[in-house]
Amino acid sequence: MKNFSTKYFKSDVKSGLVVFLVALPLCLGIALASGAPLFSGIISGVVGGIVVGLLSGSQLSVSGPAAGLTAIVLVAIATLGSFEAFLLAGFLAGVIQIILGFVKAGVLSNYLPSNVIEGMLAAIGIIIILSQLPHAVGFDEMHEGDYWFINAVGDHQIFTTLADTINFIHPGAVVVVLISLSILIAFLKVPFLKRLKSIPGALIAVLAGIGINEIFKATGSSWAISQNHLVSLPVPESMTQFLNQFSLPDFAQIGNTEVWVVAVTIAAVASIETLLCIEAADKLDPLKRYTNTNRELKAQGIGNMLSCLIGGIPITSVIVRTSANVNSGGRTKIAAISHGIFLMTAVLAIPFLLNKIPLASLAAVLLTIGYKLASPQKFVYMWCNSKKFQFIPFAVTVVAIVMTDLLIGVGIGLTVSIYFILRGNIKLAYFFKRDKHNEGETINMELAQEVSFLNKAAIKQTFAHLPEGSKIIIDASNTVYIDHDVLQMIKEFVIEGSEERKITVQLIGFRKEYKVENSATHVTSVVSDNGDFVSPKVVTNGTKVPSNILKVRELAEY
Repeated sequence: MKNFSTKYFKSDVKSGLVVFLVALPLCLGIALASGAPLFSGIISGVVGGIVVGLLSGSQLSVSGPAAGLTAIVLVAIATLGSFEAFLLAGFLAGVIQIILGFVKAGVLSNYLPSNVIEGMLAAIGIIIILSQLPHAVGFDEMHEGDYWFINAVGDHQIFTTLADTINFIHPGAVVVVLISLSILIAFLKVPFLKRLKSIPGALIAVLAGIGINEIFKATGSSWAISQNHLVSLPVPESMTQFLNQFSLPDFAQIGNTEVWVVAVTIAAVASIETLLCIEAADKLDPLKRYTNTNRELKAQGIGNMLSCLIGGIPITSVIVRTSANVNSGGRTKIAAISHGIFLMTAVLAIPFLLNKIPLASLAAVLLTIGYKLASPQKFVYMWCNSKKFQFIPFAVTVVAIVMTDLLIGVGIGLTVSIYFILRGNIKLAYFFKRDKHNEGETINMELAQEVSFLNKAAIKQTFAHLPEGSKIIIDASNTVYIDHDVLQMIKEFVIEGSEERKITVQLIGFRKEYKVENSATHVTSVVSDNGDFVSPKVVTNGTKVPSNILKVRELAEY
């Protein structure tokens, strides 16, 4: 099957192992912060990896319990009076998500500006770093994944926790995190270790953390890390105890209006977070593939139905796991599926070994992921390579997410971005008419005089539906303005997206400031020396232009 290429099998399995190490404490921490049984977090992690991984159209996204739902779950369990009633709400939320997929609500993700998505990724990176610094020095008052919300057993949030950390530094944890970070950096920088592609540096870092702490324990050192600073996985003593960890929804509550209110809330928040993550995953994808977001909503709905049917908490596509997947070399959905298999196997076979892992070692892994998402180079690049109407929404999104939460922060960033778009680009939106074309045919795409951000979805859909081996001529002869996001998408398609599908791209009439360059022989960029538009007749040398023209002024629905 096309969705299950084995070309990247080794790197995918290796990446799945790294994502498993990241996901394990997050599953437990988010369940704990949500006021749900710890094992429910494991259930949702396994379902998110295997079931959603199989059904999803995304090659890189990894699903599981999400921090963004923590407060909702915590309040819902208390409001509904029982965990079983909450499971029914989660089950119904899955049904609602499937319906959203069928009514094509996923198209909303196409209207998220790239600067807001970039800001979201950078903000998540900063939050990961801030939330892991306490774990890195042995202060674990805040649960894994409890990024924004008040702790269920106290009043700690990110900034108050950071302030308290100074008084609770544990020397053993500091040693573990420094050695783990050194190993992770060595695997990125040392040529010999970089060539060991079959061995993930994160696994070596975690094993080193276990070994160091076992030495501390064996020698009776005061630097030994106690159990409350290690992974804490529930270990059943019998099969009966294991099976008792699963729960069923209380379907007798189907008529309870409060259950439906919670279901709608979970469906809305989980769907928005998933769409945000999918857009971010496509942005991170080195192969520049596009995900069918409507299919993703259906996959998430089925995943939530199954998870809540057997006692798991709701799931979404999660940017932390997804970015860990991309950064570790994952390229197909085999990585997400293998992470779920690793999670299920480890919980069943080696729970005692997992409970020896210091949280400081896992903090080191997450710190490297956070740094890659929020590296200083990204901020410098956004400042130097974008205009103020691109940089300001990016910066506002970063600050807003860090200071509030994901959805509010993205909403603020999106509002600022829309303000700049409307102020500088009040232009008529257009859509492409999509016809069916046979393989090998030439498709002529004529851009209108004004190409705004509102046209991004239509152009993206056109690129996604081009047949392999075809030729497309993108004609900007009559175009005087191309929005930054649209131009960036065209560049990415020309330079990377078209090569894998063997699509020949010819560009006509692009001004110098919009010029798209590529050394690949199958791409042609046509611009006159003085930057003026080039007539299509010059390019075609008198050859009749095909009649299957995609004109931007023709309105049609997808």
